[in-house]
Amino acid sequence: MSPAVKTPAPLGRVLVELRKITEAQLEEALQEQARTGGERLGEILLRQDLVTEDDLLECLASQYSLPMVKLNRFLVDHAIFDVFPQRFLEKNVVCPMFRVEDTTTVAISDPTNIFVLDEIRRLVGGRVQEVLATASNIQDAIRNRADINDAFGIDDIVDEVEDKDVQIVEERSDDLDNIAEVSELSPVVRLVNFVIFKAIQESASDIHIEVDEAELRVRHRVDGVLHQVMTPPRSLHAAVVSRIKVMANLDISERRLPQDGRVRVVFERRPVDLRVSTLPCANGEKVVIRILDKDSMMLDLEAIGVGREMLEVLDQQIRRPNGMILVTGPTGSGKSTTLYSVLQRIKAPGLNLCTVEDPVEFNVKGVNQVQANAKIGLTFANALRSLLRQDPDVIMVGEIRDKETAAMAVQASLTGHLVLSTLHTNDAPSAITRLVNMEIEPYLLGASLQGVLAQRLVRKICSECREASPATARAGERLKRMGFDVERLYRGAGCGSCRDTGYAGRIGIFELLTFDDELRDLVVGGGDLQSIRRHAAKQGIRRLLDDGIAKTHEGITSADEVLRVTE
Repeated sequence: MSPAVKTPAPLGRVLVELRKITEAQLEEALQEQARTGGERLGEILLRQDLVTEDDLLECLASQYSLPMVKLNRFLVDHAIFDVFPQRFLEKNVVCPMFRVEDTTTVAISDPTNIFVLDEIRRLVGGRVQEVLATASNIQDAIRNRADINDAFGIDDIVDEVEDKDVQIVEERSDDLDNIAEVSELSPVVRLVNFVIFKAIQESASDIHIEVDEAELRVRHRVDGVLHQVMTPPRSLHAAVVSRIKVMANLDISERRLPQDGRVRVVFERRPVDLRVSTLPCANGEKVVIRILDKDSMMLDLEAIGVGREMLEVLDQQIRRPNGMILVTGPTGSGKSTTLYSVLQRIKAPGLNLCTVEDPVEFNVKGVNQVQANAKIGLTFANALRSLLRQDPDVIMVGEIRDKETAAMAVQASLTGHLVLSTLHTNDAPSAITRLVNMEIEPYLLGASLQGVLAQRLVRKICSECREASPATARAGERLKRMGFDVERLYRGAGCGSCRDTGYAGRIGIFELLTFDDELRDLVVGGGDLQSIRRHAAKQGIRRLLDDGIAKTHEGITSADEVLRVTE
């Protein structure tokens, strides 16, 4: 029989034994109860300020042999919370917390209401483990759950977290058998939230959590470079991974296969989206969390580094009624940000703008965005085929990955649509040969392609410690051979603002290839990559290296940084 149905000692007697009230106060309260005709003794004592809610909770825990808990949003799994109707929770003051195997843990304030417990068992279809929380605590948890729409609030715990708290987390197992162990795991919850908070605060793009035979490492990718930020005890690895999986609604029992999920957190009263990826490795699962912070994203072509002369030409291309414009570069070079900036620049009430992405990284107001999902057959090509029946004016395809998507994009650009997309190539001319290798006919490319924008991201010199400095010997020698002036350059000396790296933030360097009649004839005639590059040089194209060196002379970045990303 469950402890909740045992006949307990009277509440008043337990309160006296626990020295919460005196015999005289109990007698007076019982007389008041007789006069009011059945008001609960606990309510009378609360009204008379003789006890607190916590006093009553401690008494009930003793009466019914149930554990107590202090609820917060991190102890509530939305997957089980959403099983219960909101009105049921509010009316009966109960808060479902999580489910382990066939047992659901539920916080209650009144263990005597067996009818509510029976209804909970019916809703979850299994065993129920009751734990006690104050009515006000439960009501706050229910309200918070409804208010934040399943968002985990990071900044709520910042005031409580110190660096030392992260370093001295207790070693615990991630076997969550009962509420006592969950309560003891609060340092793990705080650790995960601290890692995410610090990453967003430092404008990191990714968090890497990885384990080897000796240690657990947490690294943040800031300005494209990974920096180790902490090494918690290795024994925490499983608990940390499980906590992140709960946040991202992933299967915590599956450790043999990769998993992907998403979670939204609240940071300084603004939502931040996180993409979570887990990967089984030899020493345990590795977790990478991609941070998609809309507030830190600049959707302006000039702000991301496109110069005025190049912007004038690009503006003409992106305002055409049809044709295809490609943005190229390696992974992490800012291609998606450039495409979003283009959409932001051209969107207007008179245009129907549609995208197909995998995944949708940022929601752009006024744009219809479609999430590709190959598992259910919604590939880029299939989604693009459906979009063409939606009367679009501008279509953005997140990436051209295969010949079917390439063929559909070219077809769309030839039938009265402006198509924007990305390719993984080293420079702008290489995009043409890449599409030919995807079996796109050269005569179709000559008719559809309007422009190719290649790009890289370089770190910006920290404005707090920037100083004039000639190029290093290694960079200077290489630049002199290319005919560049290497004397009027700058570098970052290193300071607290930039973690002594000399860099803070990133900016793009660009190369724009536009199509004239001569280049179209060259493409249709099957010209090779070298002949296309020679024509681009004759056209006066500003190469990636040229744009990068121009930015070094302006004191925006360093010569070493430009050479790092262009060669």
